[in-house]
Amino acid sequence: MAFIEQEEINRIRNSASIVDIISSYVPLTQKGKNYFGVCPFHDDHSPSMSVSEEKQIYKCFSCGATGNVFTFVESFLNISFAEAVSLVANKIGLSLSVKIEKKEDTKFKDEYALMDFAQKFYQNNLNTEAGQKAIDYLKKRDLFADTITNFNIGLALDQNSLYTILSKKGYSDKMLEDVGLINQGENGLKDVFQNRIMFPIHNLEGKVVGFTARCYLSELTPKYLNTKETFLFKKGNILFNYHRALDAVRISKELIVVEGNMDAIRMYSNGFKNVVALMGTAMTKEQIEIFKKLRCKIILMLDNDEAGETATLHLGELLEENHIAFLVVRLSGEKDPDSYIIKNGVEKMQEALKGAISFIDFKLNYFKKNKNLNDATDLAEYIKVVIDSLKSSNDIILKEVTLQKLSKDYNISYAILKEQLGLNEAKETSKKVKIISKEPENKNSYDKICSKILYYMMNDLEYIKLYQTKLGIFPTKEYRAIANEIVYYYEKNKSINLADFISFAENNTLKEEIMAIIKNEKDLVLTENGLLELLDILKKKAKKEEINKLKQQIKEEYDINKKIVLLEKITELKKENE
Repeated sequence: MAFIEQEEINRIRNSASIVDIISSYVPLTQKGKNYFGVCPFHDDHSPSMSVSEEKQIYKCFSCGATGNVFTFVESFLNISFAEAVSLVANKIGLSLSVKIEKKEDTKFKDEYALMDFAQKFYQNNLNTEAGQKAIDYLKKRDLFADTITNFNIGLALDQNSLYTILSKKGYSDKMLEDVGLINQGENGLKDVFQNRIMFPIHNLEGKVVGFTARCYLSELTPKYLNTKETFLFKKGNILFNYHRALDAVRISKELIVVEGNMDAIRMYSNGFKNVVALMGTAMTKEQIEIFKKLRCKIILMLDNDEAGETATLHLGELLEENHIAFLVVRLSGEKDPDSYIIKNGVEKMQEALKGAISFIDFKLNYFKKNKNLNDATDLAEYIKVVIDSLKSSNDIILKEVTLQKLSKDYNISYAILKEQLGLNEAKETSKKVKIISKEPENKNSYDKICSKILYYMMNDLEYIKLYQTKLGIFPTKEYRAIANEIVYYYEKNKSINLADFISFAENNTLKEEIMAIIKNEKDLVLTENGLLELLDILKKKAKKEEINKLKQQIKEEYDINKKIVLLEKITELKKENE
């Protein structure tokens, strides 16, 4: 990747308004001199991120995330620092002296090109005379030109047409078989997909890796046929429509999760851009990790049938175990989101989403199935199932609220319910664990002082000069190295401020240590007297350490004259400290 000179990075940062750039991703509200918004880097429910126009930095008072305009874009979009610089430059109308290109994974370059060609071939088939029946079928399903184009919907013909053309283009039988486009038939190799409408499946980066093929001629079975598992297509690593939905998810901080590809296509085409499909009712650990990285709320909206309801329970428990915030939507009257929108329209779907319920409310309804709660036996069984489900939760407030609701709704003693859940015992255990697991402070007093001094130096050249004249050097290697980087930056650029130094730290081997100091000291009030006091404390501490070393030398020294010299040094150091 091309290298961008520090001077150019500074020029772009000084020309960009951090408020304007961040507000294009996260809504900001001005309060006094600063702007505040919901932090996108943790599960934030109230505005805890402050953005300073004056200092050109952002900081979250909750999770500690901090940085400048480039690091925000880098983290928010999960791109490289150089790509973030290029993007910011483009937003403000500046051009870079170097071209920044995203590094491509060339490991399966030919295979990806093959899948892309297949997708275009299928799409072109739909526009031929042979594709008219498929077009008519799509129209009956309320899938029209815009949706067909946006989702690259195509058509697989019969007579091995794809195999024929790909063979002529020089692709080997092995590669075609490996990616799942052909297989062995009774009379030799043949196209896997024939006489089917083709829905391309993309990986997280937006590359075609497989297909879902739907029959549109009544005599064909099964109704849906997916690409087999290949080294490109691993169903558990994919969320259908993810690459299209990503921008909308980052803005809304919500992700709607549905079962089928058609559900996602229907919702996306009707304005619900933040939607993905699981392509079934299973959820893998890889998909869970994707949800975690998005740092958004999940809206779980599976099919309105018994299988979808059971899957909602199991997937909800999985999301809960992984501490992912989510709500549940259960549609009524229609089987799935696809048919629900066709039958009821967009406004009804919006209302359904607004009526999303908590997982505990879903479970309370789910556990009532096939039970007569006027019957004592059924009611007792219901209460037991609910309490058992609460035991796996670490949310004490949720437990309290649920027990209060059960007590009120069914006139059962709250104390008995609490006893059955073991809530008192859980509280005591929690307290004990807290005491046992209490960790010491991460930094001792010496580290804190050094951290504060270095933070001063990152903010103003006057503080660098005070450090050089009043202290000169840190006693430890780590802090000396960071101080040297600050001084080097100042001498090279003839100026320093925190926002620019953050950019400099991006490619520095000490990046983590530097950013930890900025994070820990972000609320430090900078004054000259404050720095002088810190420097004085550090000098005194250094002299105390030197005195202790001299005392140890005296113990080990046998020459009386040398002992006297060492004692004189100790006396001199003590006077200086006084």
